Amino acid sequence: MADPRGFMTTPRETPQRRPVDVRIKDWREVYLEFEQSKLQKQAGRCMDCGIPFCHQGCPLGNLIPEWNDLVWRDDWREAVERLHATNNFPEFTGTLCPAPCEAACVVGINSDPVSIKQVEISIIDKAWDTGLVEPQMPRTRTGKKVAVIGSGPSGLAAAQQLTRVGHSVVVYERADRVGGLLRYGIPEFKMEKWRLDRRLGQMRAEGTEFRTGVNVGVDVTAEQLRADYDAVVLAGGSTKARDLPVPGRELAGVHQAMEYLPLANKVQEGDLDRSPIHAEGKHVVVIGGGDTGADCVGTAHRQGAASVTQLEIMPMPPTSRPESQPWPTYPMVYRVSSAHEEGGERLYSVSTQEMLGDDNGHVRALRLVEVTRTDSGFEPVPGTEREIPAQLVLLAMGFVGPEREGLLTDLGVELDARGNVARDENFMTSVDGVFVAGDMGRGQSLIVWAIAEGRSAAAGVDAYLANRAVLPAPIAPTDRPIA
Repeated sequence: MADPRGFMTTPRETPQRRPVDVRIKDWREVYLEFEQSKLQKQAGRCMDCGIPFCHQGCPLGNLIPEWNDLVWRDDWREAVERLHATNNFPEFTGTLCPAPCEAACVVGINSDPVSIKQVEISIIDKAWDTGLVEPQMPRTRTGKKVAVIGSGPSGLAAAQQLTRVGHSVVVYERADRVGGLLRYGIPEFKMEKWRLDRRLGQMRAEGTEFRTGVNVGVDVTAEQLRADYDAVVLAGGSTKARDLPVPGRELAGVHQAMEYLPLANKVQEGDLDRSPIHAEGKHVVVIGGGDTGADCVGTAHRQGAASVTQLEIMPMPPTSRPESQPWPTYPMVYRVSSAHEEGGERLYSVSTQEMLGDDNGHVRALRLVEVTRTDSGFEPVPGTEREIPAQLVLLAMGFVGPEREGLLTDLGVELDARGNVARDENFMTSVDGVFVAGDMGRGQSLIVWAIAEGRSAAAGVDAYLANRAVLPAPIAPTDRPIA
């Protein structure tokens, strides 16, 4: 245990965000640095409980009490070793994960939980800064070749695990750069891309090969893939966006979030001087109240939107944990992200009836109605119809599954009842030697689940190719944490 009385004597503290009027003028991450002395006190709040529920809350099973204790004792080398034991990319989860581990923290039963996420990102940042992160070269080569399709967090995790145990791994990415949603879906203000590039440099040094601009199923056929590789890992994500089939959907100025966000990131990469879908001076409406919607809100603020309104069909969540979601579950409560803190309006229990256009065929307004939730769905409340101005409408309502046309159809993999790629307990699909990880098999989920599934799929591939168990055992695809 770290500080035996830390959870009683030290209040929870997290980094401050940069002032709103400053940060919306740039694309840098929003948080200020956190002093090491403060961090060690926060790590000292960990009780090292007999049953650490934070392990169960984390899909990766991170060894949280262990690295909290090591940070408190100023043993950063061993702390990053324990961190990397379960998580290939703690800098990704440390910036992007919603921290279900904190919701499951025992201290959080009757107090504020340990600042686990901040300890995590601080460990890996210090490790990089002090040269503690180095390429881990394979000791032997198996002679087996593995193709990983998709370079998001699940594909990267699978690729790194398989490379390190001696397989020759090629990662295919149809975009022009590696990273998947980490590259083009996550705005810079949430995670600057030097974090991603730094880790990719390590992977290249270890021997993982990346091929960008390759649309597997078109540029490389399924038949070629099976002939050239001993195993295939499908990690292409859940990329079919949910649409909104209402009158006026065809109007100019209505876009999916994943049409909008990548262009803003391409500006930051230096590919574009200005995004062709831009919010400057416009009334922006974001439909969808989740993280992707918040990313659109923050991006619109930085582009100089005249106003930003985010719509959510669900009722406003409670501000504290409801009785129906007791500890240690992850509660659905009202949260204010950095993007929401920057301005705009959030409307709950509303549904879009129609998108209204001007004489030039461009969206000018939305017609909304308030709704109530019933057993059969959402019912409009009579007399609550109204219009709000909208010159840019962004659909951020989630994703309905992987793209089936092309690779999945050509491979002949079976789908489950939800339209995702079906797999067994070793993450193998219905096609021998073809595995699946992340959102393509699980459905839209968290980055921490993507990494966990990539690691699990890699264990299944290695057992299939080499008949051994040198990688951590797979997490059963049906297992879900209490969070």
